Amino acid sequence: MSTHRTVVRNGHVLTMDPALGDLPVGDVLIEDGVITAVAPSLPVTDAEVLDATGHLVLPGLIDTHRHTWQSLVRGICGDWTLGDYYFGIRLGVSPAFTPDDVRLGNFYGAVDALNAGVTTLLDFSHCNNTPDHSDGAVRGLQEAGIRAAFCYGFFESSPEATAFGDHAARVADFHRIADTHFSSDGLLTLGVSLSEIFGLPWDHTVAELAAARERRALLVNHAGCVFGSPLCTGITEMEALGLLGPDMVHVHCCSFGDPEWEAIARTGGKVSISTQTEMNMGFGRPVFGRSRRHGVAPTLSADVVSLNSGDLWHELRFGLSYARADADLPVNAAGAMPDAVSFTAREALGWSTVNAADALGLGDRIGSLTPGKRADLILVGGPALEQHPRVDPYATLVFQTSAAGVRTVLVDGRVVKRDGVFTATDLTALTSEADAAADRILARIRDAGRELPGTPPGAWAAIDPMAREYHEQAIRAVKDQGGQPS
Repeated sequence: MSTHRTVVRNGHVLTMDPALGDLPVGDVLIEDGVITAVAPSLPVTDAEVLDATGHLVLPGLIDTHRHTWQSLVRGICGDWTLGDYYFGIRLGVSPAFTPDDVRLGNFYGAVDALNAGVTTLLDFSHCNNTPDHSDGAVRGLQEAGIRAAFCYGFFESSPEATAFGDHAARVADFHRIADTHFSSDGLLTLGVSLSEIFGLPWDHTVAELAAARERRALLVNHAGCVFGSPLCTGITEMEALGLLGPDMVHVHCCSFGDPEWEAIARTGGKVSISTQTEMNMGFGRPVFGRSRRHGVAPTLSADVVSLNSGDLWHELRFGLSYARADADLPVNAAGAMPDAVSFTAREALGWSTVNAADALGLGDRIGSLTPGKRADLILVGGPALEQHPRVDPYATLVFQTSAAGVRTVLVDGRVVKRDGVFTATDLTALTSEADAAADRILARIRDAGRELPGTPPGAWAAIDPMAREYHEQAIRAVKDQGGQPS
């Protein structure tokens, strides 16, 4: 069988591999989807040539937490709090999605990500309202051709009209998805999106964790994002019961104190930060400084396109700007100015490349342009004004780049965007399809007599007693095993 060879030639190569460093002029050789050589010049003649002259060549970006299905309601949460999001999106919009809406939402959201240079994402999939919805979510990612961790969510958007009946049936559907779609190695890997801790009876949370570990699936959970309530906490209880591990991505973590951070660090947990969501919806301060203090490598997430841009470059610049400002506050409060920046642009790029690859358990496959890894890479540059002059490549990437500057995108060696044109699908037809689907979804919500976001007065106060009851269940479980909850 013949080998397909591609050489990316004459670019400024940022490998994100400390051993290889940066090549101001370099070539990257790809053979059957694998990076096989990186050097200042490769004498290759029998290969397709991608001319990278005037471009930065770097690993594709990696998003560690995205509710991809919500791409069909882009921007609807612009003035919503987290409470509004819960009642408006999770309990209002989600039930109006058909299985094909979920498929299209995941396809559209993945294309949106790819177009901006995000070659891998963690899909926190929690619109699995029926088995057909679950299948549709997987198919949307497959059709887009993105690399993704598909993290199956067990959330019930219609408690009084569930298609599953009980939580055990949802766990069974997860196993069905694993058997149906993940029997062979491919661009998709399997994960579990835990229901919000203390949003369900404790034994249901334990069942979700057990199902994930049985399948050796990546785990992701919303953590530390509700102040004044045990909802989305549980880190110390899980550690006491031996349920934490390096296979877990903890998202947000804004309300956590030192005990939770120490537990995450001790167990090798990963952290995903969603700066735009956290600052706009009242989650609290993004945790760049706390991650650093506790030795936990941060990663970044676009989270919800129903609020934020799906362009991870926005998250990079907002994240770095916030991290620096937060670190400088004590200096400013003392009536002084900082002597140096606290986080560098190169460090920030690592949040969405090498750090993120490790968080998804894919550090041996992606995240850097290291020979032997899969060829997920992007070429940034071209005619956009923001790309000229390029004095500092890392500053240009983090502070100047948008989707327009991402000229060519490869996933597993396959070109999906070339010279600024997305080649894998017809974007004009796709945007029209998305517009029509959004109209139908919103019409169903109106026909059901629902107002959005529809947040009841005292919403968190109504939820809190349930969360406290389930928290007490976890504390009793710790005591039954002879432990002492923090």
